[in-house]
Amino acid sequence: MSDQLQQMGERIRALREILELSPEDVARRCDMTTEEYSEYESGSKDFSFSFLSNVAGIFGVDVLDIMSGDSPKLSTACVVRKGDGFQVKRRAAYDYKHLAFTFRGKLAEPFMVTVEPNEEHQPELHAHEGQEFNYVVNGQMTFFIGDITYLLDEGDSIYFDSGVPHAMKANNDRSCKFLAVVINKGE
Repeated sequence: MSDQLQQMGERIRALREILELSPEDVARRCDMTTEEYSEYESGSKDFSFSFLSNVAGIFGVDVLDIMSGDSPKLSTACVVRKGDGFQVKRRAAYDYKHLAFTFRGKLAEPFMVTVEPNEEHQPELHAHEGQEFNYVVNGQMTFFIGDITYLLDEGDSIYFDSGVPHAMKANNDRSCKFLAVVINKGE
């Protein structure tokens, strides 16, 4: 278990307790078992963005509040220089850099994502509320959504309902870098 996963799990537990919600209630609202939810809180299960987005919505916080523990300040703009961003290492094959980490009240969550090649034929599909836009910066990916598969090359993009289970994998034994913009569901 990584320190980052454990710290994120502790923040999730603390937020749940502040809101006086039971683990069973949050698990139900996240559409998972209480046991699976408890694994997230303990930091023993790797976080999917789907889970983070869902639990942040339930708690009324920004996804970055859970990831970093820092509450961004209100601002009119967020500038992130080339190669920078708030880095989130969820698992070995994925590197996320949050590109609006100091902006409060975001309507979207932009990430620069690098996916390393993996032997897995089709990765596990995840879903979360809202919509998403992915733009391939370099490399090639296979994008899975529901029962459909798309091959996306550099310069290609896809806009989709992120409530439909989806995943991606890098192709040709090369990493794939893409801009992912997750648009939160309006209240």
